[in-house]
Amino acid sequence: MATYASKGLCPTGSVPPARRASRRSRTARADLSPGGQEVKEFHQRSCRGGLFCTVTSPHGGEKTHSREVATSKPHKSTSGQEEAGERLIAVNRRARHEYEVLETLECGIVLVGSEVKSLRSGRLSLDEAYARMHQGEVWLVGCEIPEYVQANRFNHNPRRWRKLLLHRREIRRFASKAYEKGLTLVPLKMYFKNGRAKVLLGVCRGRKLYDKRERLKQEDVRRDIARAMRRGR
Repeated sequence: MATYASKGLCPTGSVPPARRASRRSRTARADLSPGGQEVKEFHQRSCRGGLFCTVTSPHGGEKTHSREVATSKPHKSTSGQEEAGERLIAVNRRARHEYEVLETLECGIVLVGSEVKSLRSGRLSLDEAYARMHQGEVWLVGCEIPEYVQANRFNHNPRRWRKLLLHRREIRRFASKAYEKGLTLVPLKMYFKNGRAKVLLGVCRGRKLYDKRERLKQEDVRRDIARAMRRGR
């Protein structure tokens, strides 16, 4: 049988084109087969927000690929801590009826441990409470916080005066308004804010009898309108 070399189609000792093609195809098939699969070496290194891997093949050369990796932030434990925000303790409903609120101010309050325990259980009365000036400080008077049963002999006086925490400029401004004719300082509500007890203090003017009647009429009208709107839905 005549060969490619005898016919002068290729030099002596070289591989014919068909055999070269078949060798390339065999190599390709071997690369795709499980036994001759291309070897890939992964070198992972992390960075902020991504993951890089280096692929090394037997044909030479390295390729670096990057992809974004979704990472979850560690969950912060909130055990033993109160969640941020406000938690209402009590509202002075009588104040909105008896007084006209001119200005409000949030202030802190000095409490003892047994009082805080009682407040966390929602035991508080602001119906007869008001604030007054004494020796350059503002004090909450008439606020009743019942005793905490588990405190035993370390309990507090339920109706003691409690100091309110205000800045000096706020004390001067509120004191001047408090001494004006017909104005008084009334606690509107007490609540926990970020784990600390706060008092919403209002500068109020006492309502006249006809003012109270007019306010009651307006509330009745608003209730009637709201009731009619609910029926019409």
